[in-house]
Amino acid sequence: MTPKLHRSLILALTLLFTLLLVEQVPLAGPPLICHPIEIDNSRSLPWGNASDWRAVKRDYDLNRLVEDTLALLTPETPVLVRMETLRRATVYAVWARHDREVGFTVKNEKAADELLTRLMDRIRESVRNNQSYMMALFDAGYLQSCYQQANYHSGKSANNSANSEGYSMMRKALDGYTMVRKAAGGRGGTAEMEFAAALASKFPPQPLHLQHLQRAVAGAQEGTLLARNIVKHFGQRGQSLTDLRAQLNRAKNSD
Repeated sequence: MTPKLHRSLILALTLLFTLLLVEQVPLAGPPLICHPIEIDNSRSLPWGNASDWRAVKRDYDLNRLVEDTLALLTPETPVLVRMETLRRATVYAVWARHDREVGFTVKNEKAADELLTRLMDRIRESVRNNQSYMMALFDAGYLQSCYQQANYHSGKSANNSANSEGYSMMRKALDGYTMVRKAAGGRGGTAEMEFAAALASKFPPQPLHLQHLQRAVAGAQEGTLLARNIVKHFGQRGQSLTDLRAQLNRAKNSD
């Protein structure tokens, strides 16, 4: 083995070991679905126990999901609240269909498709109006990432148009993580968006996952809501953001 190859192998093993250390928290299941985002008392879709990822309101009218979700995603809504709102929407519209423990028996086969369609429409509208393009891209990308982690792919067009088959194929090809990554790296990108990209790139694993996490940690402030969420999802029990930052910096400096 050449010295260069040996060094590359050592660096790869170091990064892998670091990721294993960083993500020792016993969190099972798709990270975008099964692990709620802490939003304190911010307004989101109706929910029960905030710490229970399945705690839907069983009497919620699923016919209102699309309009309720869109109304919550205003330009002023913080990124973390957007993330939790879209997670809850996915649980209502998609996850509850095959997870009996959710206990939500109401079905609306069109709700999931219609919500994604409306968020994609927002992207087109923001381009035409030169308004909030990156945030619209983030919302649609994050929802699609939730759908992908929930193993849901659009079946029929929400509009049931003659071109529904082609439209459905287009949406199947959407890569939610790519959209989130573009929004996070674009003008107005934030540490919160990098945190979202880190979650979206964790499963399935993406090459830039560690970089997203490093940027999120670098941009967060100790004691903030973002810091709490980062440590909750990626830190070890009892670890602070400062501890996690130092751990990631050691991995970065070893590269």
